[in-house]
Amino acid sequence: MDFDLSSDQVALRDAASGFLDDRCTSSHVRLAADRGGFDLSLWTSMVDQGWISIATSESVGGLGMGSVEAAVLLEQLGRYLAPVPLNQHLNALHVLADTPWSEGLLEGSLIATVARRSVERNADGSVTGCPEPVIYGASADLLVVPAGDELVVVDLTAIDRKPEPAMDRTRELAWIGMEEVPAVTVGDASAVAAHLDRGAVFHSVELLGAGEAVMDIAVDYAGQREQFGQPIGAFQAVKHRCADMLVDVEGMRSTAYHAAWSIGAGDPDASVAVAVAKIWCSDAGLRVAESALQVHGGIGFTWESDVHLYLKRIQLDQVSFGDAEHHRARLGATLRQRVGDGIPIL
Repeated sequence: MDFDLSSDQVALRDAASGFLDDRCTSSHVRLAADRGGFDLSLWTSMVDQGWISIATSESVGGLGMGSVEAAVLLEQLGRYLAPVPLNQHLNALHVLADTPWSEGLLEGSLIATVARRSVERNADGSVTGCPEPVIYGASADLLVVPAGDELVVVDLTAIDRKPEPAMDRTRELAWIGMEEVPAVTVGDASAVAAHLDRGAVFHSVELLGAGEAVMDIAVDYAGQREQFGQPIGAFQAVKHRCADMLVDVEGMRSTAYHAAWSIGAGDPDASVAVAVAKIWCSDAGLRVAESALQVHGGIGFTWESDVHLYLKRIQLDQVSFGDAEHHRARLGATLRQRVGDGIPIL
């Protein structure tokens, strides 16, 4: 079995990296953070590049690729701290691609976001509730959210929303309170489960990208910063910390891409792979960011350093679509059920 990316996927990764090298530098991210965490110009450029249609079927106007290709793009999104709602938009498009909203979503005139926490479905078909703070909830036109055993889409244009202050200033965050708001069903219980899995995987690959980037920053700093007449990277304690970061990042890569492949291939163990990926990437991502901060010392948390931007981004991705504790409980319940049914767990 080949565990590497295909040549086309490598080309996609390199093209995405080159694109973001030019359009998503640290100065661009910082400017977007000062303006609310949404770089509309970058988003428009991504639309023009066809990124938002990458996992959508060709029959409805997409590029017809899959979840692994989406993961390739989202890994680069995390690596560059891109202040755009690609993660959320791709997740929503999975169920909205063949609906009246698909044309606007694929051409970028509409923006969709997603939430994990379920809202209440009322007898008249409307929904009431307030999910967890929604990433890009203030800028989005549509929200895809579970409502019990159904997946629904809500038109947000008539709902009063405003961005909320957040530690991660590289992305917009907003509360969305709904009181008997019209909603359209776009999926059943299986669609809800797939929606939650996609969200967990997409945040896992963003964690991977951010973790690898902040590790690279720390290793580069350790090779340049001198103390007692030599680079601090020559000291054993720093070497070990950097080695541990690499082990964590490679573990993140294996679990995140296995989960991305699993949901795209319809693997029967996809939910297990997703839970493992979100557990590992959430815990390891924070370990890597904290280690990078230690390598930098006090300067790592100053505004001038990019390390704190990655730390805050990782902290938000950690809890988005279920934190490690949530997915441990989910994984444990799944494995207990298999044992009870006499099904091997390995």
